[in-house]
Amino acid sequence: MKAFVVLKEGQTATVEEIKEFCQGKLAKFKVPKQVEFRKELPKSLIGKVLRRKLVEEEKQKSAAAKKQTPTK
Repeated sequence: MKAFVVLKEGQTATVEEIKEFCQGKLAKFKVPKQVEFRKELPKSLIGKVLRRKLVEEEKQKSAAAKKQTPTK
């Protein structure tokens, strides 16, 4: 699981701080293994977060990484 985090202006946080916070609030299996900080999240015209857009971006990143990894 991956968490996408948008910090408020002037705020700072580390990956470890985010994970510790989640461990105190979420069930163990829901705690994110990866954390990505972003300036903004993709949103629809009415302001809902477009989760499918985030999934598409992750698929593109993994496909690009596979292309760059040399196979033996």
